[in-house]
Amino acid sequence: MPDRRTKAPRALQHRPGTMVSQLWRARRSTQTWYAPLSRRYAETSAFVRYAASLALLIVVAAVPLMLPSLTPDSLYWSSVLVKLGLAVLLALGLNVVVGMAGLLDLGYVAFFAVGAYSFAILSGAAKFSLAQLNRDPNVLALIPHWQMYYWLYFLVGLAIAVLAGLVFGAPTLRLRGDYLAIVTLGFGEMVRITANNADNITVGPWGITQIPHPAIDVGPLHYDFGLHNEPYFWLLLAIIALWIVFLRRLNRSWIGRAWMAIREDEVAAAAMGVRTVRLKLMAFAIGAAVASFSGVIYATQVSYVSPDEFTLFNTSFGSITILAMIVLGGMGSIAGPILGAALVIYLPEVFRQVGDARLLIFGLALVVVMILRPEGILASRKRAAELTSHEDHAESLFDVREATQ
Repeated sequence: MPDRRTKAPRALQHRPGTMVSQLWRARRSTQTWYAPLSRRYAETSAFVRYAASLALLIVVAAVPLMLPSLTPDSLYWSSVLVKLGLAVLLALGLNVVVGMAGLLDLGYVAFFAVGAYSFAILSGAAKFSLAQLNRDPNVLALIPHWQMYYWLYFLVGLAIAVLAGLVFGAPTLRLRGDYLAIVTLGFGEMVRITANNADNITVGPWGITQIPHPAIDVGPLHYDFGLHNEPYFWLLLAIIALWIVFLRRLNRSWIGRAWMAIREDEVAAAAMGVRTVRLKLMAFAIGAAVASFSGVIYATQVSYVSPDEFTLFNTSFGSITILAMIVLGGMGSIAGPILGAALVIYLPEVFRQVGDARLLIFGLALVVVMILRPEGILASRKRAAELTSHEDHAESLFDVREATQ
């Protein structure tokens, strides 16, 4: 069957004055710009790769300390760094579901909300906010304060999100394609609407306030995260580094190969003995765990959660925005979602001085990148091969008709 996604019509390829032909030539010139670098990096020894990764991690960790000497708005840009860390973690989590397993999930922000609300409720902030809303005279006694065992709530929120993912995914992951996308979209809206209407648990549209900030109190060590952005960034950076190591090993295991088989052809994978439903459920649960962890960190950092923050089209952490990060950066890879998250978070901040028009500029940049790099800026070689495997051989009916005229 002809592949019309990547091959431009022959008549347009040979018209040097048309905009389509110019974009086509630009697209072909951008297809392999990073291939030599990727190949050279893969050919280096493991020691050199680990040393380079460690050096890069140290440089990134030092960025918040260098901000005061780089910009007078260091406080603002340090908050952007935390926002970027959350976006990278969410993008890497959704990349497991969409990029590796090939499942189109439009309700991913629901697990982000589950993690945030789980910690807000467990920490006692929801009880305080409800008492404050009802004008309880003893409301001051209910103000939550950080306790060391609250660190365990990070794992409890993760477990709740994984359980929610399993309960939701078990009956629905037998669906595929557009049907699965619609179901996940409904799940995301269900979580938001539930949080908006469960007044006695989530305080409804008023939101939960006074969520305690993390602190470390072990022996002589006493450190309160408070309103400082740097510790949240370093915590996110450590989690991202561990998650990348786990992802690399997972992608090279039999599970990663099974996900690749499901992504390419689920029917053929099932015929070869791959337990498709179980493996898709595993991908769904892993993605939910990462999103919930991000949600807990987000709740502790801003000290407030409300249903309006977990919408489909939220410009920072909406489901569509997170999906745009991995599509822009490149599905299936690790560097791709990181780059995509950086662009999605950074570009609107750069053009903030132009007001709402910055979203128009950002959207235009996305359109141009998708024309030139439909597989993403830093797509994995396997994913790029899937999208361009027939590019040099397939001919559409339009091409044949133009050739005979």
